Amino acid sequence: MVPKEPARRPQLGFLFVPPYRVQGLSVAGEESVVQVPELDVCFDVGRCPRAALTSNFVALTHGHMDHAAGLAYYYSQRVFQGMGTGTVTCHPALEQPIHNLMRAWIDIEAQRTPYKVVPLAPDGELEIKNHTYLRAFATNHTVPSLGYVVVERRSKLRADLVGVTQEQILELKKKGEEVTRIIEIPLVCYTGDTAWGEHFYRPDVLGAKILITECTFMEPGHRGRAAIGKHLHMDDIVELIKKSTAEAIILTHLSRRTHMGDARKQLDDAIPAEQRARVHMLMDSRANRERYEQQTAGEEVAEE
Repeated sequence: MVPKEPARRPQLGFLFVPPYRVQGLSVAGEESVVQVPELDVCFDVGRCPRAALTSNFVALTHGHMDHAAGLAYYYSQRVFQGMGTGTVTCHPALEQPIHNLMRAWIDIEAQRTPYKVVPLAPDGELEIKNHTYLRAFATNHTVPSLGYVVVERRSKLRADLVGVTQEQILELKKKGEEVTRIIEIPLVCYTGDTAWGEHFYRPDVLGAKILITECTFMEPGHRGRAAIGKHLHMDDIVELIKKSTAEAIILTHLSRRTHMGDARKQLDDAIPAEQRARVHMLMDSRANRERYEQQTAGEEVAEE
């Protein structure tokens, strides 16, 4: 009898929320890695799929292996493929353990891999692109953990100077007066693994264009499991949807205990119809493929 083929590694989940691609793998307890290529950042690194290597920055939320197992491989492969030294941001409590990890690989491989690790305290920031910053915030998990918001800062003319002539504005500048103000735009938020907490009331979390958050448990009988592991339950997502202004809320980290078809039904039953279209599951390949086909079809019509 001919044996079955081995199980294949799942394809990356993919959603296009213009102008950003959100892609990755996220299954509770197995692997979590979510990349936004346009922002040059990968949130967590899972087992480091090939796509993750193209991001110069990895924003590590916490040290659980399903989120961090690929760290050394990420560093090594970037150097091996001529991509430059990778940079990982992390909770300050993880800085030394990452140094220890990379030192251990010197003994294993008999070579030294260049790497960079940047600890970020809550509300600490790191510039990842011109005028674009990765900001950390405290979350509530079973180990030291962070969430992240990518924010863009733009310079705008002061509101009281709108309508003023260019000559008058130049005069004010000559006198040393600031004629612009800085506005901050939260682009993408990634919460990582977390229970509900004060961080879900932050303006930069609720106001992000794309909010990527875990939803490990959906069934009513699993609220206790969610609380023990400090994860989110579907009930928390229902509350979050009421508060968030995000164009897209993307759910990750669903437990394999929940079949994708059942998860869709849970969302349909729990979320008002007028809100349902902005809630997606990263690993729902069928729904995401249908959505992407509609997007590309609309683009083709627009070009004609």
